[in-house]
Amino acid sequence: MARIDYFFGVFSPWTYLAGQRLEEIATRHGASIAYKPLDLIALFARTGGTPPAQRPACRMEYRMQELKRWSARLGMAMDFTPPFFPTNPAPASYAIIAAQQAGGGDLGGLTHAIARACWAEGKDIAQDEVIRAALEANGFSGDLVTSGMFEGAITYERNLQEAVDRGAFGSPFYIVADSDERFWGQDRLALLDDHLGEL
Repeated sequence: MARIDYFFGVFSPWTYLAGQRLEEIATRHGASIAYKPLDLIALFARTGGTPPAQRPACRMEYRMQELKRWSARLGMAMDFTPPFFPTNPAPASYAIIAAQQAGGGDLGGLTHAIARACWAEGKDIAQDEVIRAALEANGFSGDLVTSGMFEGAITYERNLQEAVDRGAFGSPFYIVADSDERFWGQDRLALLDDHLGEL
């Protein structure tokens, strides 16, 4: 069975626009997903990227056009200037890590719920009550919002280093473990789907 290692920043708009298509693809091909939330700004720093706030105006203008095009194409509601962006991504990331270790819920649903809270619901995903609601809505204990912080911090840093070591440099970033085929961006999900069909 193929495994997809999914590296992502919880507050990336492209993570939100990926929706749950990855989960649909994995189900279709009998693949598993290892969720690896990481510090996206630190990833940029280590791999030659530039945080959005530091990019030239032409790049930011194009980014906005692309967000609008993709949200329309995918039929996904989106606030292009959310009130709580950027925010601290660590608490939500730690909760996803804890939920993955705990099991028993819908991890894809949780990941998407957190991204949706930022980009479509005007919520601050650094706040415990927002994370708790996402956990509980997807079948996890709300207590994971605080109980997994120490291990979450360790894994969060480990995910970042693993991403650097394996050639990931943005979000969302998908690596098929056995083949080392890499796919950057929600707009490459169809290519990931094709690749899994060839295995």
